[in-house]
Amino acid sequence: MIKFAICRSTFHNRYAMVGETLIIIINILQAVLFFYFLIAVLYFAFFSIAGLFTYHPKKKKDDRLRKFAVLIPGYKEDAVIVDVARQALDQDYPSSCFEVIIIADSFKAETLAELKKLPIRVVEVSFEKSSKARALNKAMSLLPDDYDAAVILDADNLMEHNFITLMNDSLSAGYLAIQGHRMSKNRNTSFAILDSVSEEINNHIFRKGHRVAGISSALIGSGMAFDYGLFKSYMSTIDSFGEDKELEIKLLKNKYTIEYREDARVYDEKVQKSNVFLVQRTRWIANQIIYARQYFFSSIRELFVNGNIDYFDKVFQQFLPPRIFLIGFLFIISVISLFFNPMLWTLGWIGITLITSFTLLIAVPRPYFNLQTLKAVMLLPKRFLVMMGSLFRIFKAKKGFGHTTHGVTKEKP
Repeated sequence: MIKFAICRSTFHNRYAMVGETLIIIINILQAVLFFYFLIAVLYFAFFSIAGLFTYHPKKKKDDRLRKFAVLIPGYKEDAVIVDVARQALDQDYPSSCFEVIIIADSFKAETLAELKKLPIRVVEVSFEKSSKARALNKAMSLLPDDYDAAVILDADNLMEHNFITLMNDSLSAGYLAIQGHRMSKNRNTSFAILDSVSEEINNHIFRKGHRVAGISSALIGSGMAFDYGLFKSYMSTIDSFGEDKELEIKLLKNKYTIEYREDARVYDEKVQKSNVFLVQRTRWIANQIIYARQYFFSSIRELFVNGNIDYFDKVFQQFLPPRIFLIGFLFIISVISLFFNPMLWTLGWIGITLITSFTLLIAVPRPYFNLQTLKAVMLLPKRFLVMMGSLFRIFKAKKGFGHTTHGVTKEKP
């Protein structure tokens, strides 16, 4: 009996030690996770609050009318490209000072025939593995070098009437890279509404908020303008499927400031279905992981050696969780904390969840505060699950081009 009691006591002691060790490990992991989310939340909050202030772009220094190449690469975009090309010609900028160039990859013969009826240039390209970067580089290798500036659009984008004029003004102010205000041209499904809201939050935090704080705007991939020689030179070094982010990182590393023109609007088709959303977000997350690993150490060196805050900030963004992950995980952890965590931890998790909610709410434009948006918000759990599913497709996304099909051809809003 004595031996049994000793064995039983030893067992309980070991069990208690294992339990205590497990609690310590869980608390350490929780502290690391909390610190990571806290940094992300404070980062978003700072620039979201900054975005509430007015940003005044620099005034132009000259009245020069630059010659623009409006480059519109498209892959199998037969449903929208003719309408986009036609509307791209509708600018208040002198028609002799800009040329619309459709870079046609895998278009139907009848689509090419319709395009060639318009006063535009059509450059046909073909690749074993298509990508936007390859299409742009191939086209620029075939085009003359007499352009002063380039506007980059996606095959579904519609420019406002004064878009090129405003881009020219910013180039005249001394900027060589400018991001326009990309907005949604469709809100016909709940997913499209959520995607529209997400884009405007990005505009508020990563573009306007950054410029108010004196930091470069983020690029989106379309609705952009560049000095032509600069763009051609940098794009020639890029052959990735995340060309906009790689271009942005390289420009910032070399201390080019990226301007944001909130008044220069271009309309973009928003994702309408969950399967398309999955493909698109998988590609984005895959690129985020690639660039975080590739540029982390050089961004640290550039920050401390050359004081390059813009470059460090851009690479730092690659380590931030997508907002839908942030919202979803914070909500789940906060609910779990109510039942299993000490009060201090629970208050901490609920606190940063509330800060996140406030941060995102103030970044949403007032016109979106309506019943339609409220109904769309009910889809956030589904969107979170779709994003979780994207994690299992990341390695596939790294290997190829994830094409997003477009089909909305209506006029500018």
